[in-house]
Amino acid sequence: MSSDRPQDPAPSAFSLRARNIRKSFGGTEVLHGVDVDVLGGRVLALLGENGAGKSTLVRVIAGAHQPDAGTLEFGSPDGAAETATGLDPPAARRRGIRMIFQELSDAPDLTVAENISLGNWPRRRGLVDWRAVRQRARQVLDSMGVTLDLDAKVATLRVGERQIVEIARALSDDAGCLVLDEPTAALSAEECRRLFGFVRRLREQGVALVHITHRLDEVAELADDVVVLRDGAVSAAGPADRFDRTELVTAMVGRDIGAVTRPEPSTSVTGTPLLVFDKATAPPAFEELDLVVHAGEIVCLYGKVGSGTADVADAVFGRRRPTAGTVRVLDRPPADGPRQAIARGIGYLAADRQREGALLTRSVGENLAAPSWPRLSRFGLVDAARERRAFTRWSEQLGIRAPDGAGQSLAGLSGGNQQKVLLARWLERGSSLLALVEPTRGVDVGARSDIYAALRGMAADGAGILVATSDYEEVVQLADRALVMVRGRVTRELAGDLVTTEALTDAAGG
Repeated sequence: MSSDRPQDPAPSAFSLRARNIRKSFGGTEVLHGVDVDVLGGRVLALLGENGAGKSTLVRVIAGAHQPDAGTLEFGSPDGAAETATGLDPPAARRRGIRMIFQELSDAPDLTVAENISLGNWPRRRGLVDWRAVRQRARQVLDSMGVTLDLDAKVATLRVGERQIVEIARALSDDAGCLVLDEPTAALSAEECRRLFGFVRRLREQGVALVHITHRLDEVAELADDVVVLRDGAVSAAGPADRFDRTELVTAMVGRDIGAVTRPEPSTSVTGTPLLVFDKATAPPAFEELDLVVHAGEIVCLYGKVGSGTADVADAVFGRRRPTAGTVRVLDRPPADGPRQAIARGIGYLAADRQREGALLTRSVGENLAAPSWPRLSRFGLVDAARERRAFTRWSEQLGIRAPDGAGQSLAGLSGGNQQKVLLARWLERGSSLLALVEPTRGVDVGARSDIYAALRGMAADGAGILVATSDYEEVVQLADRALVMVRGRVTRELAGDLVTTEALTDAAGG
């Protein structure tokens, strides 16, 4: 792998060498003696499957978790070193370590300027110095080369812009090390390009960056160094240009899952249309949409975030009503809402699993079985044994990692494992039509392979599947047919071997 990166990075006061880091939860060791170097002026790509230990490792670095063993050695410009056996969050902040989480942690009702000073308000005579708040915001945004309205409420910004505001907040607080957790998961291609520009600029300024990602093209584009975790141990580490894509995937999953390939042509399409949009319009989301999904077929709607693909899936599940044209779902008018849609045999997966669909305080068994409770009940009560059997069936097929089994709290699983639980609920339900929005967002390459196999299995059994996604690799690996959407309109339809990354990205460019 290679990328356009400086050969001699700017010097930085930040240097961290973590050695033999071990961490256990409930008697189960999840980090088995991990070594990692985080250095100023370099981008470290941290890779691994969901549950491999990435989040635990960076939380140790950021002071959120105390390691059970190991040391953290911090360097200084004069060559001296300070060794600690662990940090708490204030100590990590004093050393300049900041985390930017995948889930936004801003204050939506406050302005851009206010968010940048959030938690670190400049004061004058005991009161917030509002002039200093604006001055600080302007200075840090100017240093990043960003133009934003300081008085705009963050809730009105695009996701990519909100992420930039969070990075600006960290930089305004003298961050020497930024940990970016899946920063591009919800960004459009243009927003990714802007973010990468900021990352390169920060690297040139001597900031240390840890970039957690599942997208291997980002490793080639950004990373100076790579550390791959598998099952809580380092399976590969070194300069990024030493590894090709196949080597990284093998290090992550422990097996060769192959390159991006087309699925075998479907032989299960019956010709029965399960979903029909005829000149359907729901402004401003989509206009005059023609779409058909047959039984046994996987159709992907591909487009950048905001293109309207997710809104089409919402309409299938009764969450959005078209104002013109006609829609037939399972040969009936659209459902009046999600409850009726589920009763008719329609499954749905939202892009934001944390806020839509996930019952985070309930067990994984309950989450998986929820749509099927009427079938799993006896005398009006849910049969716990049937619920456990349902979880066991799909956890084995999808590789769901839940240390405590069906009784594990959903909140205690990694994001990718949560996603697999929410998909498994519709597999258990036996839904005849699925509408999935970004079904593998934030899911590692090994889990993606499991999910794609499960979806193809459902299609082979006669289900119709509509996937709304901004991931072109997902389309290539899943779609029998693909429709490309730009600003709410279909610009191209592709089928069979014509579904290529080149054709998709060209059509999505408008």
